[in-house]
Amino acid sequence: MKYFRDVEYIRLQARNNNALFANSLPMIASENVLSPLCREMLVSDFHGRYAEGTPGNRYYEGCQFFDLVEEKAMELARILFRCTYADVRPTAGTTANMAVLKALIKPGETATVLDTANGAHISFGKWGAAGVRGINLVSYPFDDALMNIDVDGAVKLIRDIKPKLALCGQSVFLFPTPLKPIADAAHEVGAAVVYDAAHVLGLIAGNRFQDPLREGADVMTGSTHKTLPGPQGGMIVSNRGTSEEDKAFLRKLGFGVFPGVTSSYHLHHVAAKAIAYAEHLDFGEAYADQIIKNAQRLAHALHDRGFKVFGEDLGFTKSHQVLVSIGPGKGKEASKTLIDSGIVTNMNMIPGDTDPINPSGLRLGTPELTRIGMKESEMDDVAVFFERALLKHETPKKIKDDVKTFRRDYQELHYCYTKGFRGYDYHPLV
Repeated sequence: MKYFRDVEYIRLQARNNNALFANSLPMIASENVLSPLCREMLVSDFHGRYAEGTPGNRYYEGCQFFDLVEEKAMELARILFRCTYADVRPTAGTTANMAVLKALIKPGETATVLDTANGAHISFGKWGAAGVRGINLVSYPFDDALMNIDVDGAVKLIRDIKPKLALCGQSVFLFPTPLKPIADAAHEVGAAVVYDAAHVLGLIAGNRFQDPLREGADVMTGSTHKTLPGPQGGMIVSNRGTSEEDKAFLRKLGFGVFPGVTSSYHLHHVAAKAIAYAEHLDFGEAYADQIIKNAQRLAHALHDRGFKVFGEDLGFTKSHQVLVSIGPGKGKEASKTLIDSGIVTNMNMIPGDTDPINPSGLRLGTPELTRIGMKESEMDDVAVFFERALLKHETPKKIKDDVKTFRRDYQELHYCYTKGFRGYDYHPLV
């Protein structure tokens, strides 16, 4: 029992973390909360087991029940995304991207990509998975006013340099990618199109954003814990057909996942993903619709109170995200003020920034606020809290107390099989 106090210390921090998020406004765009049935899977005996290989073809015995779960997860994923191929094994969105890059491009070959300063995820940057793979990266031109890829410039770039891959998708993702003309140009020169849907996966599944697999993407990767509120993990889907070329393409994807970038792949997470897919098939359209309505209302409310919000000419956002300019290098300071005021956000680079450690913006998300029952009218209240913290410079402690009071009526999870569950009261460690 020498280290029991350390165990108690860890359990205490878990309780403290639960209390922090139960009493605050959680607005990080890449985060969400799990349904009770998803959590049940995470503490099941699937945790800690191994299942290298594919259903029915394992390196380990004892996988007969997990085989059924993985098969069901793939079936539900294919229904959810209306596709012919789904791989639910990647342990993160970045792992899914790594698998695709391993499968489809060799070191030294060229890929077109959005620059990280303009919203691309780090895994498609020279410091991330693409850099690890040794890929020659060439950036698309970007339209600051539209907060999107300059489509004419991108098409010209692809035709000029003839990349092996055309990479799309973003981490700052306000508006749908102009995917079809980019994909058409890529296919003209023999390039495959990869769409990173990590942030907008749930919006796509809910038919409320864009439809990459019908707009030209050969493969779509994603994270299963953002707008699709499942466990932390990743997935890969494709709608390639049954020709020999398509079969070879899909075999490459599978080999990229295993043995490419995974060994055992967190079986309890796969089980939780399967439940998240089923829940999203039942509730996803309504959830995605409300997420976007809330983001749009929040953006307008912040703009009306004097904040510089990107995307004004196009209605600020068509996703779950809002991007706000705070001032040169002031993003970190603003995020610290907000957490002291009971509002959880993250600093973020905006167009023109060059220093990711001292950016000038904040990225805000509505998935978790929506998940706990907030709608458009509550977004007006949230905007007032931002105004008090960042424009009126009120005492953070007073704002934090008011946020805690405001949150009392928003503790139940929505858009899932709740079984009477009160979201932040439950934790497997408590």
